[in-house]
Amino acid sequence: MQTASDLFNAAGALMAALHAHADLPAPRVTSEHVVAPERDTSGDLVLVWGLGFGFHRDTALSDFEQWRQALGINPAAIDHASTGPHAWLSADTTYAGVPLTLTGYYTLAQPTTEGTSS
Repeated sequence: MQTASDLFNAAGALMAALHAHADLPAPRVTSEHVVAPERDTSGDLVLVWGLGFGFHRDTALSDFEQWRQALGINPAAIDHASTGPHAWLSADTTYAGVPLTLTGYYTLAQPTTEGTSS
């Protein structure tokens, strides 16, 4: 059975990140199980509590970039995905021993149709 104490590491990493970067834009914070890189002694996957920092609206990309720089994430480590008009950037790192994913959500510019013919 999992207990609230299982979240101590993730909560500590969250407080450390917010304290160290208090001047950065506030992210939408989530905590969820993520697969750890190591396996247990039986060879099974290990789940640990990780953090997600999400950024939305008009400033999503600049907010994402400020946090990416502050956390020292290499720009080459950024993944990009889209579906229809919706897109997002994501980057994974470890902060204070806890997996952390940054995600910046945005809307792709729609092509404009200039002039019409009759």
